[in-house]
Amino acid sequence: MLPRTELEMAENIRDFTLITRESEVVGCGALHIYTMQAAEIRSLAVDPAYQKHGIGARIMAALEAEAKEFELHGLFAFTYVPGFFRKMGYREVDRGELPLKAWKDCLRCPKFQACDEIAMLKALDAKFAPGRDAMVAELVRLPVLKH
Repeated sequence: MLPRTELEMAENIRDFTLITRESEVVGCGALHIYTMQAAEIRSLAVDPAYQKHGIGARIMAALEAEAKEFELHGLFAFTYVPGFFRKMGYREVDRGELPLKAWKDCLRCPKFQACDEIAMLKALDAKFAPGRDAMVAELVRLPVLKH
């Protein structure tokens, strides 16, 4: 995860879902909406002491439910843990097919020129489930990041 300034945290705090144990945060994740069609799952993290207990899956379920409330068509994520996202119903896609992530994040990332995160996509709307072309076409109404 990228380091965040206090201002960035304040601007994005409403995007976050937390799971706590007593007063300790043991997991978090954010739903960052980009368009009326799509949002990114970002900053998903679970304290190592609490991994393998379903906390990540619970956070993902809450974020997906929130996305459905907003009637979004799809979710995407950039991850180093594609197996977890596959279990959650995501599929790997070429990152160039996804909408522009967020230049403010990408431009300051030390790996900007050699990004090694894996792009994942999940359709939330049944009309996109059969094929990826319709889903990607709907999402690419935004500028597309090309490497």
